[in-house]
Parts: sequence; structure tokens; C-alpha cells
Amino acid sequence: MKNMIKQVVHQKLKNITAEDLIAYGKEYEIQLTKDQAKAIVAYLKQTDLNPLEEKDRLKALKKLAQITDPKTAQKVNRIFQQMIKDNGLSHWF
Repeated sequence: MKNMIKQVVHQKLKNITAEDLIAYGKEYEIQLTKDQAKAIVAYLKQTDLNPLEEKDRLKALKKLAQITDPKTAQKVNRIFQQMIKDNGLSHWF
């Protein structure tokens, strides 16, 4: 089951658009410029990081902090951790 979830998340990350990211940002009160969203999408499309692995998530958050700023990366991480907890997925991460 974990591999299936990994594939679904990986596919979603590879297919996300800048407009999607901006919409998610608004939903979670994270401000992103169009240029930032485009840079994040470009990074997600070129990387093969596994979002289920902590070390890979940390790499992605560091890159996000470079593209945006450290506060934005911290907020994204808190939202991600809360979503994991709220959906009972802690045992996969």
C-alpha cells in the first residue's frame, strides 16, 4: 500500500502546475508569486525525491526555502505534518 501511495503522490507532484500551487497557497494562506510557483514546479518536475522519506522531504524544504523564504518553507512543513496527522498517515512517514 505504501508503494501505491508513493506513486500517487509522486505523480501528483510531477503533474502539478504553477496555478495549482498558487491555489493551494491561497487555501492554506501561503503567499506565492507566479515566478516562485513556476520555480517550484520546475524543481518538482526535475527531482526524484521520495516525499515519504524524511531526508528527501528535508531536501525539498531546503530548496523551497531558497525559492521562497525560510518562513514559507516552515509553514509548508507544518501544514504537511498536520495533514499527515489529520489523515492518520503518521505510520507512513
